[in-house]
Amino acid sequence: MTPVPPGVRALSGYRRPWLVKDVVAGVVLTTLLVPQGMAYAELAGLPPITGLYTTVTCLLAYAVFGPSRVLVLGPDSSLGPMIAATVLPLVAAGGDPERAVALASMLALMTAGVMIAAGLAGLGFVADLLSKPTMIGYMNGLALTILVGQLPKLLGFSVDADGLIGELVGVVEGVARGETVPAAAAVGVGGIAVVLALRRWAPRVPGVLVMVVLAIGVSAVFRLGERGVSLVGVLPEGFPPLTLPTVAWSDVGPLLAGALAISLVSLADTISTASSFAERTGQEVRGNQEMIGIGAANLAAGLFQGFPVSTSASRTAVAERAGARTQLTGVTGAALIIVMILFLPGLFRDLPQSALAAVVITASLSLADLRGTARLWHQRRVEFILSVVAFAGVALLGVLPGIAIAVGLSILNVFRRAWRPYQTVLGLADRVAGFHDVRSYPDARQLPGLVIYRFDAPLFFANAKTFRDAVMALARTQPPPRWVLVAAEPITDVDTTAADVLFDLARLLDERGQTLAFAELKDPVRRKVERYGLAREIEPQHFFPTVEAGVDAFRTRTGAAWPAPRDAPAVETGVLERPDPPPAQTPA
Repeated sequence: MTPVPPGVRALSGYRRPWLVKDVVAGVVLTTLLVPQGMAYAELAGLPPITGLYTTVTCLLAYAVFGPSRVLVLGPDSSLGPMIAATVLPLVAAGGDPERAVALASMLALMTAGVMIAAGLAGLGFVADLLSKPTMIGYMNGLALTILVGQLPKLLGFSVDADGLIGELVGVVEGVARGETVPAAAAVGVGGIAVVLALRRWAPRVPGVLVMVVLAIGVSAVFRLGERGVSLVGVLPEGFPPLTLPTVAWSDVGPLLAGALAISLVSLADTISTASSFAERTGQEVRGNQEMIGIGAANLAAGLFQGFPVSTSASRTAVAERAGARTQLTGVTGAALIIVMILFLPGLFRDLPQSALAAVVITASLSLADLRGTARLWHQRRVEFILSVVAFAGVALLGVLPGIAIAVGLSILNVFRRAWRPYQTVLGLADRVAGFHDVRSYPDARQLPGLVIYRFDAPLFFANAKTFRDAVMALARTQPPPRWVLVAAEPITDVDTTAADVLFDLARLLDERGQTLAFAELKDPVRRKVERYGLAREIEPQHFFPTVEAGVDAFRTRTGAAWPAPRDAPAVETGVLERPDPPPAQTPA
Protein backbone atom coordinates (compact mmCIF):
# COMPACT_ATOMS: atom_id res chain seq x y z
CA MET A 1 0.00 0.00 0.00
CA THR A 2 1.39 3.40 -1.03
CA PRO A 3 1.96 5.65 2.01
CA VAL A 4 -0.14 8.80 2.07
CA PRO A 5 1.92 12.03 2.13
CA PRO A 6 1.53 13.98 5.40
CA GLY A 7 -0.04 16.97 3.65
CA VAL A 8 -2.71 14.87 2.00
CA ARG A 9 -3.39 13.06 5.26
CA ALA A 10 -3.76 16.40 7.07
CA LEU A 11 -6.62 17.40 4.76
CA SER A 12 -8.88 14.82 6.39
CA GLY A 13 -8.58 16.63 9.70
CA TYR A 14 -8.85 20.16 8.34
CA ARG A 15 -11.37 22.38 10.11
CA ARG A 16 -13.37 25.06 8.38
CA PRO A 17 -12.68 27.75 11.05
CA TRP A 18 -8.98 27.49 10.16
CA LEU A 19 -9.52 28.62 6.56
CA VAL A 20 -9.75 32.37 7.18
CA LYS A 21 -6.82 32.31 9.61
CA ASP A 22 -4.63 30.39 7.16
CA VAL A 23 -5.44 32.71 4.26
CA VAL A 24 -4.86 35.87 6.30
CA ALA A 25 -1.60 34.47 7.65
CA GLY A 26 -0.58 33.62 4.07
CA VAL A 27 -1.14 37.21 2.97
CA VAL A 28 0.91 38.53 5.87
CA LEU A 29 3.64 35.98 5.22
CA THR A 30 3.91 36.97 1.56
CA THR A 31 5.02 40.46 2.57
CA LEU A 32 8.13 38.82 4.06
CA LEU A 33 8.61 36.05 1.51
CA VAL A 34 9.05 38.32 -1.51
CA PRO A 35 11.81 40.70 -0.33
CA GLN A 36 13.66 37.99 1.58
CA GLY A 37 13.45 35.59 -1.36
CA MET A 38 15.03 38.12 -3.71
CA ALA A 39 17.61 39.22 -1.15
CA TYR A 40 18.74 35.70 -0.29
CA ALA A 41 18.97 34.81 -3.99
CA GLU A 42 21.45 37.62 -4.46
CA LEU A 43 23.26 36.51 -1.31
CA ALA A 44 23.71 33.14 -3.06
CA GLY A 45 25.09 34.93 -6.14
CA LEU A 46 21.94 34.36 -8.23
CA PRO A 47 19.36 36.61 -9.96
CA PRO A 48 16.63 37.89 -7.60
CA ILE A 49 13.84 36.18 -9.53
CA THR A 50 15.26 32.75 -8.69
CA GLY A 51 14.49 33.47 -5.04
CA LEU A 52 10.80 33.80 -5.91
CA TYR A 53 10.81 30.62 -8.02
CA THR A 54 12.45 28.81 -5.13
CA THR A 55 9.99 30.16 -2.57
CA VAL A 56 6.94 29.10 -4.56
CA THR A 57 8.08 25.58 -5.37
CA CYS A 58 9.43 24.70 -1.94
CA LEU A 59 6.30 25.95 -0.16
CA LEU A 60 4.05 23.84 -2.37
CA ALA A 61 6.22 20.72 -2.08
CA TYR A 62 6.58 20.95 1.69
CA ALA A 63 2.83 21.46 2.05
CA VAL A 64 2.40 17.98 0.53
CA PHE A 65 5.36 16.08 1.99
CA GLY A 66 6.29 18.01 5.14
CA PRO A 67 5.09 16.69 8.53
CA SER A 68 4.86 20.03 10.36
CA ARG A 69 1.69 22.09 10.25
CA VAL A 70 3.41 25.44 10.76
CA LEU A 71 7.02 25.35 9.52
CA VAL A 72 7.76 27.73 6.65
CA LEU A 73 10.54 26.79 4.22
CA GLY A 74 12.33 28.97 1.72
CA PRO A 75 15.62 30.64 0.81
CA ASP A 76 17.65 31.08 3.97
CA SER A 77 20.38 33.49 5.04
CA SER A 78 22.46 30.68 6.56
CA LEU A 79 22.47 28.72 3.28
CA GLY A 80 23.12 31.66 0.95
CA PRO A 81 26.88 31.87 1.59
CA MET A 82 27.19 28.08 1.36
CA ILE A 83 25.45 28.07 -2.03
CA ALA A 84 27.67 30.92 -3.25
CA ALA A 85 30.80 29.19 -1.94
CA THR A 86 29.83 26.04 -3.86
CA VAL A 87 28.53 27.54 -7.10
CA LEU A 88 30.52 30.70 -7.80
CA PRO A 89 33.96 29.02 -8.02
CA LEU A 90 32.50 26.74 -10.73
CA VAL A 91 31.05 29.57 -12.82
CA ALA A 92 33.18 30.49 -15.80
CA ALA A 93 35.03 33.81 -15.87
CA GLY A 94 32.58 36.60 -16.51
CA GLY A 95 29.94 35.12 -14.20
CA ASP A 96 27.43 33.58 -16.63
CA PRO A 97 24.06 33.86 -14.78
CA GLU A 98 22.50 30.93 -16.66
CA ARG A 99 25.36 28.62 -15.69
CA ALA A 100 25.13 29.81 -12.09
CA VAL A 101 21.39 29.03 -12.03
CA ALA A 102 21.98 25.58 -13.54
CA LEU A 103 24.66 24.78 -10.96
CA ALA A 104 22.47 26.03 -8.10
CA SER A 105 19.54 23.97 -9.37
CA MET A 106 21.69 20.84 -9.58
CA LEU A 107 22.93 21.61 -6.06
CA ALA A 108 19.29 21.67 -4.91
CA LEU A 109 18.62 18.33 -6.62
CA MET A 110 21.68 16.77 -4.99
CA THR A 111 20.62 18.16 -1.62
CA ALA A 112 17.20 16.64 -2.21
CA GLY A 113 18.75 13.27 -2.98
CA VAL A 114 20.86 13.36 0.17
CA MET A 115 17.95 14.40 2.37
CA ILE A 116 15.41 11.93 0.99
CA ALA A 117 17.85 9.02 1.07
CA ALA A 118 18.90 9.85 4.62
CA GLY A 119 15.27 10.22 5.71
CA LEU A 120 14.28 6.87 4.23
CA ALA A 121 17.33 5.29 5.89
CA GLY A 122 16.34 6.72 9.27
CA LEU A 123 19.39 8.97 9.59
CA GLY A 124 17.63 11.95 11.18
CA PHE A 125 20.05 11.71 14.09
CA VAL A 126 22.85 13.20 11.95
CA ALA A 127 21.59 16.61 13.03
CA ASP A 128 23.29 15.81 16.34
CA LEU A 129 26.68 16.02 14.61
CA LEU A 130 26.58 19.76 15.22
CA SER A 131 26.84 20.48 18.92
CA LYS A 132 25.36 23.70 20.29
CA PRO A 133 28.73 25.38 21.04
CA THR A 134 30.15 24.67 17.58
CA MET A 135 26.85 25.70 15.96
CA ILE A 136 26.97 28.99 17.86
CA GLY A 137 30.52 29.60 16.66
CA TYR A 138 29.64 28.62 13.09
CA MET A 139 26.62 30.94 13.02
CA ASN A 140 28.63 33.81 14.52
CA GLY A 141 31.24 33.36 11.80
CA LEU A 142 28.52 33.12 9.17
CA ALA A 143 26.89 36.32 10.43
CA LEU A 144 30.19 38.21 10.18
CA THR A 145 30.88 36.77 6.73
CA ILE A 146 27.45 37.84 5.46
CA LEU A 147 27.73 41.27 7.02
CA VAL A 148 31.11 42.04 5.46
CA GLY A 149 30.07 40.53 2.13
CA GLN A 150 27.00 42.78 1.92
CA LEU A 151 28.75 46.02 2.87
CA PRO A 152 29.83 46.91 -0.69
CA LYS A 153 26.28 46.49 -2.02
CA LEU A 154 24.99 48.50 0.93
CA LEU A 155 27.34 51.34 0.04
CA GLY A 156 26.67 51.20 -3.69
CA PHE A 157 29.81 49.61 -5.14
CA SER A 158 31.30 46.15 -5.65
CA VAL A 159 34.44 44.37 -4.47
CA ASP A 160 36.32 41.65 -6.31
CA ALA A 161 37.92 39.69 -3.48
CA ASP A 162 37.83 36.26 -1.86
CA GLY A 163 37.50 35.57 1.83
CA LEU A 164 36.50 37.70 4.76
CA ILE A 165 39.81 39.53 5.09
CA GLY A 166 40.01 40.27 1.36
CA GLU A 167 36.45 41.57 1.27
CA LEU A 168 36.99 43.71 4.35
CA VAL A 169 40.13 45.21 2.84
CA GLY A 170 38.24 45.82 -0.40
CA VAL A 171 35.48 47.66 1.46
CA VAL A 172 37.95 49.91 3.25
CA GLU A 173 39.82 50.65 0.03
CA GLY A 174 36.57 51.33 -1.85
CA VAL A 175 35.42 53.81 0.79
CA ALA A 176 38.87 55.45 0.82
CA ARG A 177 38.79 55.85 -2.98
CA GLY A 178 35.39 57.52 -2.79
CA GLU A 179 33.45 54.75 -4.56
CA THR A 180 30.56 54.99 -2.11
CA VAL A 181 27.25 56.08 -3.67
CA PRO A 182 25.73 58.38 -1.00
CA ALA A 183 22.12 57.79 -2.06
CA ALA A 184 22.55 53.99 -2.00
CA ALA A 185 24.29 54.13 1.36
CA ALA A 186 21.53 56.33 2.77
CA VAL A 187 18.83 53.90 1.62
CA GLY A 188 20.76 50.88 2.93
CA VAL A 189 21.74 52.28 6.31
CA GLY A 190 18.31 53.84 6.75
CA GLY A 191 16.70 50.53 5.86
CA ILE A 192 18.71 48.73 8.53
CA ALA A 193 17.68 51.35 11.07
CA VAL A 194 13.99 50.98 10.15
CA VAL A 195 14.00 47.18 10.39
CA LEU A 196 15.90 47.11 13.69
CA ALA A 197 13.76 49.86 15.20
CA LEU A 198 10.52 48.13 14.30
CA ARG A 199 11.90 44.78 15.47
CA ARG A 200 12.73 46.38 18.81
CA TRP A 201 9.69 48.55 19.47
CA ALA A 202 6.96 47.17 17.22
CA PRO A 203 7.76 43.48 16.65
CA ARG A 204 4.32 42.72 15.20
CA VAL A 205 4.80 45.24 12.38
CA PRO A 206 6.41 43.63 9.27
CA GLY A 207 9.58 45.70 9.38
CA VAL A 208 11.05 44.29 6.17
CA LEU A 209 7.89 45.14 4.24
CA VAL A 210 7.77 48.68 5.67
CA MET A 211 11.41 49.24 4.77
CA VAL A 212 11.00 47.88 1.23
CA VAL A 213 7.93 50.04 0.58
CA LEU A 214 9.74 53.13 1.88
CA ALA A 215 12.82 52.33 -0.21
CA ILE A 216 10.74 51.94 -3.37
CA GLY A 217 8.90 55.18 -2.63
CA VAL A 218 12.09 57.14 -2.00
CA SER A 219 13.71 55.64 -5.10
CA ALA A 220 10.76 56.55 -7.32
CA VAL A 221 10.32 60.06 -5.96
CA PHE A 222 13.99 61.03 -6.09
CA ARG A 223 14.82 58.96 -9.19
CA LEU A 224 17.69 57.24 -7.47
CA GLY A 225 18.38 55.14 -10.54
CA GLU A 226 19.60 58.30 -12.25
CA ARG A 227 21.87 59.05 -9.28
CA GLY A 228 23.99 55.93 -9.64
CA VAL A 229 21.91 53.68 -7.41
CA SER A 230 21.59 50.12 -8.70
CA LEU A 231 17.94 48.97 -8.85
CA VAL A 232 16.34 45.53 -9.04
CA GLY A 233 14.50 46.44 -12.25
CA VAL A 234 11.65 44.60 -13.91
CA LEU A 235 11.57 40.90 -13.09
CA PRO A 236 11.24 38.31 -15.85
CA GLU A 237 7.59 37.68 -16.62
CA GLY A 238 6.08 34.23 -16.17
CA PHE A 239 7.07 31.05 -14.38
CA PRO A 240 9.90 28.80 -15.61
CA PRO A 241 9.06 25.40 -17.13
CA LEU A 242 10.09 22.11 -15.59
CA THR A 243 13.82 21.92 -16.32
CA LEU A 244 16.46 19.30 -15.57
CA PRO A 245 19.70 21.27 -15.17
CA THR A 246 22.83 20.03 -16.91
CA VAL A 247 26.33 20.40 -15.51
CA ALA A 248 29.76 19.05 -16.38
CA TRP A 249 31.00 15.85 -14.75
CA SER A 250 33.86 17.84 -13.26
CA ASP A 251 31.30 19.88 -11.28
CA VAL A 252 29.70 16.86 -9.61
CA GLY A 253 32.32 16.42 -6.86
CA PRO A 254 32.24 20.04 -5.58
CA LEU A 255 28.45 20.13 -5.84
CA LEU A 256 28.09 16.90 -3.85
CA ALA A 257 30.38 18.24 -1.11
CA GLY A 258 28.27 21.39 -0.95
CA ALA A 259 25.05 19.35 -0.90
CA LEU A 260 26.26 17.29 2.07
CA ALA A 261 27.19 20.42 4.03
CA ILE A 262 23.92 22.16 3.15
CA SER A 263 21.91 19.07 4.11
CA LEU A 264 23.56 18.94 7.52
CA VAL A 265 23.03 22.62 8.32
CA SER A 266 19.49 22.58 6.92
CA LEU A 267 18.53 19.53 8.95
CA ALA A 268 20.05 20.88 12.17
CA ASP A 269 18.26 24.21 11.68
CA THR A 270 14.97 22.48 10.83
CA ILE A 271 15.03 20.11 13.81
CA SER A 272 15.85 23.00 16.15
CA THR A 273 13.08 25.21 14.75
CA ALA A 274 10.57 22.36 14.57
CA SER A 275 11.27 21.39 18.19
CA SER A 276 10.77 24.97 19.34
CA PHE A 277 7.41 25.40 17.62
CA ALA A 278 6.26 21.85 18.33
CA GLU A 279 6.47 22.53 22.07
CA ARG A 280 3.97 25.36 21.65
CA THR A 281 1.59 23.51 19.34
CA GLY A 282 1.72 20.06 20.90
CA GLN A 283 3.12 18.39 17.79
CA GLU A 284 5.71 15.65 17.65
CA VAL A 285 8.97 16.27 15.78
CA ARG A 286 9.66 13.49 13.27
CA GLY A 287 13.24 13.97 12.14
CA ASN A 288 13.23 11.38 9.36
CA GLN A 289 9.97 12.67 7.86
CA GLU A 290 11.32 16.23 8.10
CA MET A 291 14.31 15.13 6.01
CA ILE A 292 11.96 13.73 3.38
CA GLY A 293 9.85 16.92 3.46
CA ILE A 294 12.88 19.18 3.07
CA GLY A 295 14.20 16.87 0.37
CA ALA A 296 10.94 17.14 -1.56
CA ALA A 297 11.07 20.94 -1.24
CA ASN A 298 14.62 21.00 -2.61
CA LEU A 299 13.64 18.62 -5.42
CA ALA A 300 10.84 20.93 -6.51
CA ALA A 301 13.10 23.98 -6.30
CA GLY A 302 15.83 22.30 -8.35
CA LEU A 303 13.42 21.39 -11.15
CA PHE A 304 12.21 24.99 -11.53
CA GLN A 305 15.47 26.99 -11.58
CA GLY A 306 15.67 27.27 -7.81
CA PHE A 307 18.35 26.60 -5.22
CA PRO A 308 18.61 24.77 -1.86
CA VAL A 309 16.21 25.77 0.91
CA SER A 310 15.80 25.33 4.63
CA THR A 311 13.39 26.16 7.41
CA SER A 312 13.15 29.81 8.43
CA ALA A 313 12.52 30.50 12.10
CA SER A 314 11.67 34.17 11.42
CA ARG A 315 9.13 33.40 8.68
CA THR A 316 7.64 30.57 10.74
CA ALA A 317 7.25 32.96 13.68
CA VAL A 318 5.52 35.53 11.44
CA ALA A 319 3.10 32.88 10.17
CA GLU A 320 2.35 31.64 13.67
CA ARG A 321 1.74 35.14 15.05
CA ALA A 322 -0.57 35.83 12.10
CA GLY A 323 -2.72 32.86 13.10
CA ALA A 324 -1.48 30.09 10.77
CA ARG A 325 -2.96 26.68 11.50
CA THR A 326 -1.76 24.53 8.60
CA GLN A 327 0.45 24.52 5.51
CA LEU A 328 -2.39 26.25 3.63
CA THR A 329 -0.66 29.42 4.85
CA GLY A 330 2.39 28.59 2.73
CA VAL A 331 0.22 27.58 -0.21
CA THR A 332 -1.53 30.95 -0.03
CA GLY A 333 1.83 32.72 -0.02
CA ALA A 334 3.01 30.69 -3.02
CA ALA A 335 -0.18 31.53 -4.94
CA LEU A 336 0.19 35.25 -4.29
CA ILE A 337 3.82 35.20 -5.46
CA ILE A 338 2.78 33.41 -8.67
CA VAL A 339 0.17 36.13 -9.29
CA MET A 340 2.82 38.79 -8.76
CA ILE A 341 5.29 37.10 -11.13
CA LEU A 342 2.65 36.68 -13.85
CA PHE A 343 0.87 40.00 -13.64
CA LEU A 344 3.06 42.45 -11.67
CA PRO A 345 6.66 41.82 -12.75
CA GLY A 346 7.49 45.52 -12.50
CA LEU A 347 6.35 45.87 -8.90
CA PHE A 348 9.94 46.00 -7.61
CA ARG A 349 11.57 47.83 -10.53
CA ASP A 350 12.50 50.82 -8.31
CA LEU A 351 13.75 48.78 -5.35
CA PRO A 352 17.41 49.70 -4.66
CA GLN A 353 19.88 46.87 -4.38
CA SER A 354 21.15 48.46 -1.18
CA ALA A 355 17.70 47.83 0.36
CA LEU A 356 18.11 44.14 -0.39
CA ALA A 357 21.53 44.31 1.25
CA ALA A 358 19.82 45.81 4.29
CA VAL A 359 17.41 42.85 4.38
CA VAL A 360 20.32 40.40 4.34
CA ILE A 361 22.36 42.28 6.93
CA THR A 362 19.48 42.47 9.40
CA ALA A 363 18.92 38.74 8.87
CA SER A 364 22.62 38.07 9.50
CA LEU A 365 22.44 39.91 12.81
CA SER A 366 19.79 37.46 13.98
CA LEU A 367 22.15 34.57 13.21
CA ALA A 368 24.74 35.77 15.69
CA ASP A 369 24.39 34.63 19.30
CA LEU A 370 26.70 36.78 21.37
CA ARG A 371 24.79 36.03 24.57
CA GLY A 372 25.20 32.32 23.96
CA THR A 373 28.92 32.82 23.42
CA ALA A 374 29.23 34.78 26.67
CA ARG A 375 27.27 32.07 28.49
CA LEU A 376 29.73 29.45 27.25
CA TRP A 377 32.59 31.55 28.61
CA HIS A 378 31.05 31.60 32.07
CA GLN A 379 29.74 28.03 32.08
CA ARG A 380 32.34 25.91 30.31
CA ARG A 381 35.58 27.26 28.88
CA VAL A 382 36.32 24.17 26.78
CA GLU A 383 33.09 24.58 24.84
CA PHE A 384 33.74 28.31 24.54
CA ILE A 385 37.07 27.51 22.89
CA LEU A 386 35.32 25.08 20.52
CA SER A 387 32.88 27.83 19.61
CA VAL A 388 35.69 30.31 18.94
CA VAL A 389 37.58 27.81 16.78
CA ALA A 390 34.43 27.13 14.74
CA PHE A 391 33.95 30.90 14.36
CA ALA A 392 37.54 31.36 13.20
CA GLY A 393 37.19 28.45 10.76
CA VAL A 394 34.25 30.13 9.01
CA ALA A 395 35.69 33.64 9.16
CA LEU A 396 39.20 32.80 8.01
CA LEU A 397 38.87 29.67 5.87
CA GLY A 398 35.40 30.07 4.37
CA VAL A 399 31.88 28.80 4.81
CA LEU A 400 32.29 25.23 3.55
CA PRO A 401 35.57 24.56 5.38
CA GLY A 402 33.92 26.17 8.37
CA ILE A 403 31.07 23.67 8.46
CA ALA A 404 33.59 20.83 8.10
CA ILE A 405 35.52 22.24 11.05
CA ALA A 406 32.33 22.61 13.08
CA VAL A 407 31.34 18.99 12.46
CA GLY A 408 34.87 17.80 13.12
CA LEU A 409 35.06 19.71 16.40
CA SER A 410 31.70 18.32 17.53
CA ILE A 411 32.82 14.76 16.82
CA LEU A 412 36.21 15.30 18.44
CA ASN A 413 34.56 16.75 21.53
CA VAL A 414 32.40 13.64 21.87
CA PHE A 415 35.45 11.45 21.28
CA ARG A 416 37.46 13.42 23.82
CA ARG A 417 34.83 12.87 26.49
CA ALA A 418 34.68 9.15 25.74
CA TRP A 419 38.47 8.88 25.51
CA ARG A 420 39.07 10.59 28.83
CA PRO A 421 35.78 10.16 30.70
CA TYR A 422 35.12 11.06 34.28
CA GLN A 423 36.28 8.30 36.60
CA THR A 424 36.34 8.11 40.36
CA VAL A 425 36.38 5.96 43.47
CA LEU A 426 33.19 5.43 45.45
CA GLY A 427 32.86 5.34 49.20
CA LEU A 428 30.24 5.03 51.89
CA ALA A 429 29.06 8.49 52.88
CA ASP A 430 27.60 8.96 56.34
CA ARG A 431 23.90 9.81 56.60
CA VAL A 432 23.46 9.21 52.82
CA ALA A 433 22.22 5.91 51.45
CA GLY A 434 24.42 4.09 48.95
CA PHE A 435 27.92 4.71 47.61
CA HIS A 436 29.09 8.08 46.34
CA ASP A 437 31.94 9.89 44.66
CA VAL A 438 34.74 10.49 47.18
CA ARG A 439 35.45 13.84 45.47
CA SER A 440 31.98 15.02 46.39
CA TYR A 441 32.08 13.28 49.78
CA PRO A 442 35.68 13.54 51.04
CA ASP A 443 34.72 11.89 54.35
CA ALA A 444 33.24 8.81 52.65
CA ARG A 445 34.59 5.61 54.20
CA GLN A 446 36.50 2.91 52.32
CA LEU A 447 36.19 -0.77 53.16
CA PRO A 448 39.71 -2.11 53.86
CA GLY A 449 40.89 -4.28 51.00
CA LEU A 450 38.19 -3.10 48.57
CA VAL A 451 38.26 -0.33 45.96
CA ILE A 452 34.99 0.59 44.23
CA TYR A 453 35.86 2.19 40.90
CA ARG A 454 33.43 3.89 38.48
CA PHE A 455 34.20 4.59 34.81
CA ASP A 456 31.63 6.89 33.19
CA ALA A 457 31.73 5.82 29.52
CA PRO A 458 31.39 2.84 27.21
CA LEU A 459 34.56 0.75 26.99
CA PHE A 460 35.97 0.77 23.48
CA PHE A 461 39.27 0.74 21.66
CA ALA A 462 40.14 4.37 22.38
CA ASN A 463 39.67 4.38 26.16
CA ALA A 464 40.41 0.76 27.07
CA LYS A 465 44.02 1.65 27.94
CA THR A 466 42.80 4.52 30.12
CA PHE A 467 40.57 2.08 32.00
CA ARG A 468 43.37 -0.46 32.38
CA ASP A 469 45.88 2.11 33.61
CA ALA A 470 43.41 3.48 36.16
CA VAL A 471 42.60 0.02 37.53
CA MET A 472 46.28 -0.93 37.75
CA ALA A 473 47.08 2.33 39.53
CA LEU A 474 44.41 1.48 42.10
CA ALA A 475 45.72 -2.08 42.40
CA ARG A 476 49.22 -0.80 43.18
CA THR A 477 48.16 1.49 46.02
CA GLN A 478 49.41 0.69 49.52
CA PRO A 479 48.17 -1.33 51.16
CA PRO A 480 47.15 -3.16 47.96
CA PRO A 481 43.43 -3.93 47.73
CA ARG A 482 42.27 -7.51 47.47
CA TRP A 483 39.36 -6.61 45.17
CA VAL A 484 38.78 -3.91 42.57
CA LEU A 485 34.99 -3.71 42.18
CA VAL A 486 33.93 -1.84 39.02
CA ALA A 487 30.64 0.03 39.39
CA ALA A 488 29.76 -0.67 35.76
CA GLU A 489 26.32 0.90 35.42
CA PRO A 490 27.67 3.78 33.20
CA ILE A 491 29.48 1.29 30.92
CA THR A 492 26.94 0.90 28.12
CA ASP A 493 29.12 -1.09 25.73
CA VAL A 494 32.30 -3.16 25.52
CA ASP A 495 33.91 -3.72 22.13
CA THR A 496 36.31 -6.52 21.22
CA THR A 497 39.43 -4.43 21.82
CA ALA A 498 38.24 -3.51 25.30
CA ALA A 499 37.32 -7.14 25.93
CA ASP A 500 40.90 -8.21 25.19
CA VAL A 501 42.14 -5.52 27.58
CA LEU A 502 39.76 -6.76 30.29
CA PHE A 503 40.93 -10.33 29.73
CA ASP A 504 44.59 -9.34 30.17
CA LEU A 505 43.73 -7.09 33.12
CA ALA A 506 41.84 -9.82 34.97
CA ARG A 507 44.70 -12.29 34.41
CA LEU A 508 47.32 -9.77 35.58
CA LEU A 509 45.37 -8.98 38.75
CA ASP A 510 44.88 -12.68 39.38
CA GLU A 511 48.66 -13.19 39.20
CA ARG A 512 49.02 -10.46 41.83
CA GLY A 513 46.52 -12.21 44.07
CA GLN A 514 43.84 -9.62 43.39
CA THR A 515 40.35 -9.89 41.99
CA LEU A 516 38.58 -7.86 39.33
CA ALA A 517 34.81 -7.83 39.88
CA PHE A 518 31.87 -6.03 38.25
CA ALA A 519 28.61 -4.70 39.62
CA GLU A 520 25.51 -3.40 37.83
CA LEU A 521 26.72 -4.47 34.40
CA LYS A 522 23.78 -4.03 32.02
CA ASP A 523 22.31 -7.24 30.59
CA PRO A 524 23.16 -6.47 26.93
CA VAL A 525 26.75 -5.69 27.95
CA ARG A 526 26.91 -8.78 30.16
CA ARG A 527 25.85 -10.94 27.21
CA LYS A 528 28.59 -9.39 25.06
CA VAL A 529 31.16 -10.05 27.78
CA GLU A 530 30.10 -13.67 27.95
CA ARG A 531 30.17 -13.99 24.16
CA TYR A 532 33.72 -12.63 24.14
CA GLY A 533 34.72 -15.43 26.52
CA LEU A 534 35.55 -13.20 29.49
CA ALA A 535 33.58 -15.49 31.80
CA ARG A 536 36.47 -17.94 31.51
CA GLU A 537 38.84 -15.42 33.11
CA ILE A 538 36.42 -13.49 35.33
CA GLU A 539 34.45 -16.00 37.36
CA PRO A 540 30.66 -15.71 37.15
CA GLN A 541 30.45 -15.20 40.92
CA HIS A 542 32.40 -11.96 40.45
CA PHE A 543 29.54 -10.34 38.56
CA PHE A 544 27.03 -8.74 40.92
CA PRO A 545 23.62 -7.16 40.28
CA THR A 546 24.35 -4.19 42.55
CA VAL A 547 27.32 -2.54 44.19
CA GLU A 548 25.81 -3.38 47.57
CA ALA A 549 25.70 -7.07 46.62
CA GLY A 550 29.36 -6.96 45.61
CA VAL A 551 30.35 -5.26 48.88
CA ASP A 552 28.38 -7.79 50.91
CA ALA A 553 30.05 -10.65 49.04
CA PHE A 554 33.49 -9.19 49.72
CA ARG A 555 32.74 -8.76 53.41
CA THR A 556 31.39 -12.30 53.65
CA ARG A 557 34.51 -13.78 52.06
CA THR A 558 37.08 -11.64 53.83
CA GLY A 559 35.43 -10.61 57.09
CA ALA A 560 36.27 -6.97 56.41
CA ALA A 561 34.49 -4.40 58.55
CA TRP A 562 33.69 -0.77 57.91
CA PRO A 563 35.78 1.74 59.81
CA ALA A 564 33.87 3.79 62.33
CA PRO A 565 32.49 7.07 61.06
CA ARG A 566 34.32 10.20 62.11
CA ASP A 567 31.23 11.70 63.68
CA ALA A 568 28.90 10.11 66.14
CA PRO A 569 27.27 7.01 64.61
CA ALA A 570 23.87 7.58 63.08
CA VAL A 571 21.19 5.16 61.92
CA GLU A 572 22.40 4.11 58.50
CA THR A 573 20.70 2.49 55.53
CA GLY A 574 21.59 0.38 52.54
CA VAL A 575 24.63 -1.81 53.04
CA LEU A 576 25.65 -0.10 56.25
CA GLU A 577 25.86 -2.40 59.18
CA ARG A 578 24.35 -1.28 62.43
CA PRO A 579 26.91 -0.33 65.10
CA ASP A 580 27.83 -3.15 67.41
CA PRO A 581 26.12 -2.77 70.78
CA PRO A 582 28.38 -1.55 73.60
CA PRO A 583 29.83 -4.26 75.86
CA ALA A 584 27.82 -5.06 78.96
CA GLN A 585 28.97 -3.11 82.03
CA THR A 586 29.99 -5.13 85.08
CA PRO A 587 28.45 -3.70 88.24
CA ALA A 588 30.97 -2.20 90.53
